[in-house]
Order: sequence, then structure tokens, then C-alpha cells
Amino acid sequence: MKVKDHFLTQETFEIIPTEIAGILKTHPIPNNLDKYYESEKYISHNQDKGSLKEKIYKRFQKINLNFKRNILANELYKKAAVLDYGCGAGEFLKFIEEDFTTFGFEPNKTAREYTAKKLTSTTLIEDLEELENESLDAITLWHVFEHIEDQKIKLNQFYNKLKSNGLLIIAVPNYTSNDAKRYKKYWAAYDVPRHIYHFSKSGMEQMMNNKQWKIKYTRPLILDAFYISMLSEKYKKSPIFWLKGFVFGAISNFKASKTGEFSSLIYIIEKNR
Repeated sequence: MKVKDHFLTQETFEIIPTEIAGILKTHPIPNNLDKYYESEKYISHNQDKGSLKEKIYKRFQKINLNFKRNILANELYKKAAVLDYGCGAGEFLKFIEEDFTTFGFEPNKTAREYTAKKLTSTTLIEDLEELENESLDAITLWHVFEHIEDQKIKLNQFYNKLKSNGLLIIAVPNYTSNDAKRYKKYWAAYDVPRHIYHFSKSGMEQMMNNKQWKIKYTRPLILDAFYISMLSEKYKKSPIFWLKGFVFGAISNFKASKTGEFSSLIYIIEKNR
């Protein structure tokens, strides 16, 4: 399937199968991938603008942040060591740093500098090797894993840094969701070429259930279906993209309540001893 970079450059990329059934890859991957993140509109690096749109986004973001924090709170003890890998503008770290011992990694220099001004007790690192092996209780990647090309190398590093039975928490879009099937090449969560890999639920299960890892359970990100559907409608030039996106996001969630194929899924993965 050919998909446009609707968000920024309008360039066309292919989405092709990988050696793991249920996992796809963007092709080709540009050598200068950093330039595809250079936009003030890119939400993970977006600063507070005070607009109505931003205020609405922040309100729903807080609901999502609380949901994510509760996953950690249910699994970890007070002040457990948590690394947010690809922490963006630092919103999640800001939300949890009073409850946990927090670390953040963000490769984008502009976002990292902005994040540093926002946080009080979090330690920002520039390389995973700054952390001792078996020093972390959990590593979170909130819509970050799909951006990583050298995933096998990173998974080995995560394994080394986690304590015995530590948790790897990965949230990724699900290309077998109802909204993905509806929008096809206009589905906003393909987000080529920034999203290098694209995952189905079965693909993640095949990849992450092995000698090193075991998926404990999954949780849906309910609000993602609405946001992704609205963006997808916008890419289709719908004049009432917000309304149609809300309707079809609701339909996607309703169907997923029966199938488990939500627009985005959180995988809570345990490190095997």
C-alpha cells in the first residue's frame, strides 16, 4: 500500500510486510529522517499556545495521562524507578514525578531542552548506558516504539536495564482496528515516514512473547480512536472532520469492545527471568 505523508511533506511511501506476520514497515526510510519532525505542529514537541484547540487537547490529554499513571500505580510500589523513553515535551513525566523516581530520554534537542525547564525531580539522560543494568522497575514508550528502527537492539538494552520481572509498557497504533480499515491510506496513525513500523495485535503478540518477554495484558487507549479519526477525516478534506471523526471514532471503539481491536493498544510486558 502507498501512503502519503499527509502531515508535512506530501511525499509518498510504501508500507511493506516484514519477516514477522502482522508487522509492517515503511519503505524507504529517509536518511534525513530528522527533518520530518521539524514542525511546530508536531504534537509531541508542541508548546502551550493558549488556543482553544490546545486547551481542549490538554483536557483530554490529562484524562489519558491519568489512565497511564494508574497502570503504573497498580503495578509498581511508591517511588519505583521509571524511565519514559522518548518523553517528548515531558507531559507524562511531569504528571508522575511526584509518585515515582523518574528518568527521561528524548533524542530531539529542542524537545529535551523544553522538557528540562518543565520538570523538577526527573533526571534526563542522553544515553541508556548512563543507567545501571537492572536498575529500573519500568520503562514506558507512549507512541514511541513505532518510531524506532533498531528495535531488536533497543529491546535488548531495555531488557538489561530492567530489574527481574520489570515492566516494559508499549503503546502503539493498531493497523487492524476498525478506523484503520475504514480510512486505509488516509489513516492518520500510519504517519509515514515518522512511523517506521506498524503493528497489529497479533504481530505484537508474536514479537513480544519469547524467552525475554511475556505480555501480561493489554489496555486500550479509547480517546485515540477519536483523535486519529478526526485527523484522518481532515486528511480526506472533510469540511466537518471533527464531527465525522467523532462519529467514526465512536463506531471504531464500539466494534473494538467486541473484538479487542482498538485504534491504539497499550501492551504491559513483563521481563522474563
